[in-house]
Amino acid sequence: MASLGRRAGSYICSELCVSVLNQRQYSSGRVDWKQLRPMILKRIKSRSKEYPIKRMIPVAQDVVRAREIVTEGVSTLLRVVPVHSCKFCPEVHIGATGHEMKTCHGFKRMIKDQPHKWVPGNLNDILVPVQAFHLNEMFQDEIKHDQRFDYPRVPAVLELCHQAGADIPDELLYRSEQLSTTVRGNDQQPPAPILPDQLRHVGQRTLDAWESLRLGVTKLLLVYPSKVCEHCSEVHVGPSGHKARMCGVFKFEGWKGMHKWKKAGVDDLVPQKIVWHRRPHDPPVLVDGGRDYYGHAPAVIELCMQVGARVPLKYHCMMKTHGLAPPVQ
Repeated sequence: MASLGRRAGSYICSELCVSVLNQRQYSSGRVDWKQLRPMILKRIKSRSKEYPIKRMIPVAQDVVRAREIVTEGVSTLLRVVPVHSCKFCPEVHIGATGHEMKTCHGFKRMIKDQPHKWVPGNLNDILVPVQAFHLNEMFQDEIKHDQRFDYPRVPAVLELCHQAGADIPDELLYRSEQLSTTVRGNDQQPPAPILPDQLRHVGQRTLDAWESLRLGVTKLLLVYPSKVCEHCSEVHVGPSGHKARMCGVFKFEGWKGMHKWKKAGVDDLVPQKIVWHRRPHDPPVLVDGGRDYYGHAPAVIELCMQVGARVPLKYHCMMKTHGLAPPVQ
């Protein structure tokens, strides 16, 4: 019996040793990157056949149409509603006169608590332009630093829609540089008076298109990858960011101008441009003492609201519609 037990023990030990050796060989072969590299490259090359996704093409086309409606509507409203932008910082105010709050921080944020110097605003003050490189193919090689002038710059939203399969005419895709010069702000007189009912209709149509634009971009970003730099506002539409050294944040000079990419959101491609909102029980000119009581609103929403458009309920909390008025000095 003892010899039989010893034989059984030796047999079990030999089987365990063989299984352990086989497992080691299998595990070592599983991380053999020389064999896996051709398979990975083949998979990366073949994934371009899965795009564009047919179900997302109508969404991309709706985004292009909504963007055109928003641009046209804001351009029309700027002829009637006064808009002011600060000469030294990105602050924008929509109203007859600029507010008197000391929130100016200058070009490079070197100062604070300074009064603004208001000048007439234009389209780019309401719809902040965000541009990206226009790629020939979605899964092409990364753009190197010396290739940064070989690719044109187009609006990031249109580049996203282009990669999603939308048919965008060239005159619409490449006209972004002309918007700030062809469509001026409220310093020009309208060619003909616009009736209040017409203004209300334009404002409501623009507001609805703005909501459709942001909703459509949110849906596209769930399917198509986009990147934004953590240190600046550079946006790249594609599976990986470009290698152009254009990051302008001086405290990160150790990066040598390289961007640090992260996943982009809808606010990176379609910025809301938050402005101060004057409620009916606020003073005619917003002063610095009531800064904690006033509300805010996206610039497009505030512009459309001032011509009678209905504001969605989700913005009421931001606008502090039921908030207290500042105390009388």
